[in-house]
Amino acid sequence: MELPDFHIPHAEKIEWMIETNGWALEPVSPRYDTDPPTPAYAYTIGVPELTGFPEIAVFGLTPVAANGLLGLVVDALRGGTEIPLGVELVGLLDNDLRCLFAPVDLGAHGEAFGTAAAWYRGEPYSMVQLLYPDRNGFMPYETGFEQRMRLAQPVIGDPGSTAP
Repeated sequence: MELPDFHIPHAEKIEWMIETNGWALEPVSPRYDTDPPTPAYAYTIGVPELTGFPEIAVFGLTPVAANGLLGLVVDALRGGTEIPLGVELVGLLDNDLRCLFAPVDLGAHGEAFGTAAAWYRGEPYSMVQLLYPDRNGFMPYETGFEQRMRLAQPVIGDPGSTAP
C-alpha cells in the first residue's frame, strides 16, 4: 500500500496556519556551520494583522515550547492586553519571571526572517524579540546572565528601544 504524498509547498503551510489560527509559527533549525553557531529560533507570521502588534521572534526554545509561549502572548494580545516595547514585564510568564519585547532592526537582521519577508512580499513589517531570563532570573542583557545561554539566546533586539 502506497502512502499519500502530504508534501505541500511551504507558503501553503504558512497560509493554512494563518487561516486556522490567525497566525503562523516559523521554526528555524540551529546552524553549526556559522561563526558563532546560530541557535534554534522561531518567529511569528501574521500577528500584526491579527493584533496590531509586531511579529515576535524567540531564541533558544524548541519549536513546541516557542509555539506555546508565543501562543500565550498572541492570546493575551487578542484579549486586549497591551504589551509595551522596551519595558520589562512581570506576569506574562509563569512564576512572575520578567520578560521584555525588544524591537529588532530588520536592516541588520532581516535575513534571519526569510519566510516573513516572502510572506510580506517585500512590504515593510516590524519584528520584536521576546527576551526571557535564565534559571537564575537574569535577563540576557544583564551582568550575571548564564554564559552558556548567551549562544542560545543572543540579543538581536534593542532592549532600550520603544519603537517597533
